[in-house]
Amino acid sequence: MYTEIIFTFLISAVLTLLLKWIIQKSGGSLYTTIRGGTPRAVGIAPFIAMVIFLPIPYNYLIAIIGIFALFDDIIGRKKIKNISIEIGQISRGIGMLLVIAVGYYYLGPVSILIGLMIQPLNIADMQPGAACSTIITMCFIVIVSMILAGFNGLIVPLIILAACIGYAPLDYKGKVMMGEVGNHSFAVGLGIAYAILGGALGMYYGIGYIYGSFFVTLALFLITVLVIAFIRRGTLKIFLEKKLGIENPHYFDYVMDVLTGGGLGDLLRRILIGKRDIVVKRNIFKVLGFRRLFYNPYAEN
Repeated sequence: MYTEIIFTFLISAVLTLLLKWIIQKSGGSLYTTIRGGTPRAVGIAPFIAMVIFLPIPYNYLIAIIGIFALFDDIIGRKKIKNISIEIGQISRGIGMLLVIAVGYYYLGPVSILIGLMIQPLNIADMQPGAACSTIITMCFIVIVSMILAGFNGLIVPLIILAACIGYAPLDYKGKVMMGEVGNHSFAVGLGIAYAILGGALGMYYGIGYIYGSFFVTLALFLITVLVIAFIRRGTLKIFLEKKLGIENPHYFDYVMDVLTGGGLGDLLRRILIGKRDIVVKRNIFKVLGFRRLFYNPYAEN
């Protein structure tokens, strides 16, 4: 086990440096002007490390989402004619559905939650170091829980942690960006780790693998969202006030942004509430984050 963990770290660290150099030299769609020029999709490095060293069938799920997310990174923000949906979003959506379908075969209903983990990690990756801090924190929680409970399965969270630590230094410095391939792969990896812990707890307490894996993963999914909202509270406050016009946002506005922000959340708003502008007036609902939840970019003023 220790050999795999060490090699995961080394491959992730070395490939991160190599990919940073290659993308800087080659430019193209993987080199963004953000922060004066930043290589994007360097998350290919931990993605490769996890695919190599995570046990079967877990690495299958990482491979599926990573490939489709990488296509999104390469294509960029190109939209389909006459439709406001990006080609990359379709690619990611297909990848998510495949993760749920293939994961259902191996892991059961919890695969739905594993697929949904992509949303919060995608939002976390919008700030240097935020996704890495989330991954390290949640891996630590899973590892400690497994050790205290005396369960096997440590290899999965340890591999994820090693891949993240190998990649993380340049991300914290704002020198690289994970891209969709990185944050999506880590999202699915964390979901798998949650499911393993939950399944073991379910079997231990006699409620069964399926119920244990689902409800523990759901609980850890929500904790992940809370952690991301806390880590990103400073930048989210600025974003909500200046970009969305939500004055004096509350913590749960940040939580709702992590849960429902981005293109997928806006697409769902467009489908569910159309062009209506829902005004939240009651203070209790403001505290609970309903202003961000119902913020509709398609509203007619």
